[in-house]
Amino acid sequence: MKTTTTTVIRNVRPLGGAAADVMLDGASISAVVPAGRASPGLPTLVDGQGSLLVPALVEAHTHFDKTLWATPWWPNSAGPTRNHRITNEHAVLKGFEVPMAERAIPLIEQCIARGSLYFRSHVDAQTVWGLQHVKDMLALREHFKDVIELQLVTFPQGGMLVAPGTPELMERSLELGVDVVGGIDPAGIDNDPIRHLETVFDLATRHARGIDIHLHDLGELGRWEIERIADMTAAHGMQGRVMLSHAYALGAFAPADLHRPADRLRELRISVITCAPAHVTVPPVAMLRARGVNVCSGSDGIRDAWSPMGNGDMLERARLVAHRFGWSKDEDLAMAFDLVTGGGARALGLEGYGVQAGCQANLVLLDAENIPAAVVDCGMRRTVISRGRVVARDGVYAGP
Repeated sequence: MKTTTTTVIRNVRPLGGAAADVMLDGASISAVVPAGRASPGLPTLVDGQGSLLVPALVEAHTHFDKTLWATPWWPNSAGPTRNHRITNEHAVLKGFEVPMAERAIPLIEQCIARGSLYFRSHVDAQTVWGLQHVKDMLALREHFKDVIELQLVTFPQGGMLVAPGTPELMERSLELGVDVVGGIDPAGIDNDPIRHLETVFDLATRHARGIDIHLHDLGELGRWEIERIADMTAAHGMQGRVMLSHAYALGAFAPADLHRPADRLRELRISVITCAPAHVTVPPVAMLRARGVNVCSGSDGIRDAWSPMGNGDMLERARLVAHRFGWSKDEDLAMAFDLVTGGGARALGLEGYGVQAGCQANLVLLDAENIPAAVVDCGMRRTVISRGRVVARDGVYAGP
């Protein structure tokens, strides 16, 4: 019979509250007691010395299969449009000599060292690659299975209907174990929004998977697509299992004009993810959250053929979101923090997430006075605990 050893994280401040000792039984939090109350005879996992204790960060939207991380600098050679960037990416990756694992593994370790232990990564299922990206990412998920939770989305980056054979590749990737059905710009790329969405919802329904659709289409067109996604979510009984990635169109309207669609997103429990880029309209996060819509955040691409930007630090992403919206009040900075913690956990359907008894022992200790200060400072004095084991300190991954 397997037994677990109770260990203690001593003298930490869960979410900035009173100093506490956090007792762990293996991979779970068994109790949270006032600091000094845990038995001195129990093994100390970490002496927090008053550190801020938070749940592990959630990277809700990225593309690990595309990264050029841990390789020499690659200048951005893409043209100005999305189709230019897609074509350029194909050209870059086709000729790239460094295998995906040698690029993605160091990036995932970087993300872990900065406190992320939950991920959703979109992985290309395209005729140009076949299922190679999918198989490589499934292997990486197995490689990191003892440290992180990694959801994979089968993603038709270059279009689904305009590239015959892509729906079949997506279906095969679901059979191989990919978790979520993706889509992209049903009108702007596939030129047939209803058939695109019907295909996505059919795959998700038949394979009992969630949905996560990239929506870059702007203005009234994008809003119309969101309304159709809401219709199909209701019709297929997919409440709580659909994500809108980017949803730039929601930023094109006065917030008051979005109250009705926002209320429908709330009722259907459709989440929205935003990376809050500075070059385009973005969803009005504060209004959506005020109406009860779940909103989260992610890095999107990290140092790839689309852009050399990004470092996988979700605390920094929270700060970038706050900067994008001009948030400076403590309550606003706390909202930015929730985008990369609780909001991501809700969007990904995570269970046992938090810092209470019964939650998973996936935690981060931060050298910060409080949560707003953690967002503003993005300090690197971080201790990362995965399933009750220290896996990173001070920005350096130590492994399981």
